Amino acid sequence: MTSEYTSLDSLIEDPGRRRFLGFGAAAGAVLAAAAVVPSAARAAAKAKAASLDECLSLSQQQMAARAPAVKQGMAYLRSAANTVRDAKARAVVTALLDDPVPSLAGPLADAGNRRAVYDELVGQGLLKDVAFEAFLPPVAEGGRASQPFMSSTGSGWTSHHAYPGGLVTHTAANLHISEAIYASYKDVYGFALDRDTVVVSQMLHDLHKPWVFQWEGSGACRTELSLAGTGEHHVLGVAESIVRGVPARMVVAQACAHNHPGSPADEAQVVGWLKAASIIVGVDPEKAGLLAPGGATLPLPRRMEGFVCHLGDHDWVFTVPAAKAMIAELGDLAKERYGIDDVSASSKHFNNFRNYVFSQATIESLYETYAVKGRAGFASAVAGVVRPA
Repeated sequence: MTSEYTSLDSLIEDPGRRRFLGFGAAAGAVLAAAAVVPSAARAAAKAKAASLDECLSLSQQQMAARAPAVKQGMAYLRSAANTVRDAKARAVVTALLDDPVPSLAGPLADAGNRRAVYDELVGQGLLKDVAFEAFLPPVAEGGRASQPFMSSTGSGWTSHHAYPGGLVTHTAANLHISEAIYASYKDVYGFALDRDTVVVSQMLHDLHKPWVFQWEGSGACRTELSLAGTGEHHVLGVAESIVRGVPARMVVAQACAHNHPGSPADEAQVVGWLKAASIIVGVDPEKAGLLAPGGATLPLPRRMEGFVCHLGDHDWVFTVPAAKAMIAELGDLAKERYGIDDVSASSKHFNNFRNYVFSQATIESLYETYAVKGRAGFASAVAGVVRPA
């Protein structure tokens, strides 16, 4: 059985070449797990279309739990986590996939600590135009995770992978890209990067999206604020990795997801994110091995894994415009065939319909159908998920 989540290694028939390219037993474990999960596209096609009332009654967690691509993606991510050799990093990744609790938020529950961190970030120019009351996302009662990793959207409400389970499909796609880069460097240049760092940095790069993009009563998700010049999820995720004891080289690579250290201006952004994360959790980034002495650059010489993490986090180049196009098309279709007149961002009726359709079929697959088969093909694919009214 083939799988949409098939690594480059599985396409190579010559055993000697596979040993040269592959990840060895680690890759075999990932591929074996992926192979037993049915193709998400085939599974979605075989699934019985839901009624409009049924899909409107489901929570985001229930939608994600029945979504073929999300289930397949989670199986792949769990298998990849099990191949990490560093015991501490493996434990952290596995724990966050199971329960993405924002442990960094504990000390910040104290108003004095929170104010001190806020003031230092503002004083260093790392936090702008965010009121103290809005600093950090709300924390669930008892410090619990706001939602499972599996049910989180992959980004903001009008951006990439904006559906329940989108974080899983986004992370899985990125990890496949990173694995392919790892393999290509081994094939073309004849050297192996630190595979643990490649895998862990990519798997953790969006670890706090479940906290940042909490689902709201409207069926949409919370609006993300800025921190150190990027989406707050990025800095908070880096801070969480520091708190949980992820090795410094992996944290540095994770911080490179949103930019690379290839020029002084670009590297300055990464340095700022590491400084902001360090302020939040109260560590000295130089002593922690996150920055070079003096704090102006990443540790020298700069490791390649950070560049790979950045390159791997580029599925958004396609998926952002795909999301914008599919949201608009689904809004038109909702009016024409499903009797949903209000398709605004505040419409719970439309948002729940949208969440169900996109979680089961994925925005990305729907866009491919739309691009190849046009609007009629898109409408037919949606009808296969939710029966028209």
